[in-house]
Amino acid sequence: MSLLLNIIWIFLGGAWMAFGWLVAAVVMAITIIGIPWARAAFNIALYALMPFGYTALPRDRVTGQDDIGTGPLGTLGNIVWLLLAGWWLALMHLFWAFLYAITIIGIPFAWAHLKLVGIALWPVGKTIVPNGQAGMPAHPRV
Repeated sequence: MSLLLNIIWIFLGGAWMAFGWLVAAVVMAITIIGIPWARAAFNIALYALMPFGYTALPRDRVTGQDDIGTGPLGTLGNIVWLLLAGWWLALMHLFWAFLYAITIIGIPFAWAHLKLVGIALWPVGKTIVPNGQAGMPAHPRV
C-alpha cells in the first residue's frame, strides 16, 4: 500500500515538494557554512519524495547515542534553520495539506504533508526510518 501511495504522491505534488527541499539544500551548500543544514535538507528531500512507509525520529532515539545534532548545538542549528528556510518550507506543506484535506480521498496526502511540516520546522537531529523500525534502534535509511 505504501508503494501505491508513494507513486500517487509523486504525481500529485510530492516531486515538487522534494524539489523545494533540494533547492533549500543547494542554497545552504553554496553558502559553505550551511553545509550541515544542506545535509539535513537533502535527507528530507528524499523523505518528501516518498513519505509513506517512513517516519522521522530523533536520531538519538534511533541510534541510542547522543551526537552533535541532538544536543544544544542541534537546537541552535534548528533555530537558525527555522529562521532561514524552515518557515517557508513548512508553509508550503501547510498549503498543500489544506488543499488535500478538502477531499476525503486527499486526506492521506494531507496527513503526509502535516508530518513534513514538523520536520520542516525542526530537522537537525532527525533521521528517517521505515515505519517497522520506528520503535527500536536501527540503522537509518538516509
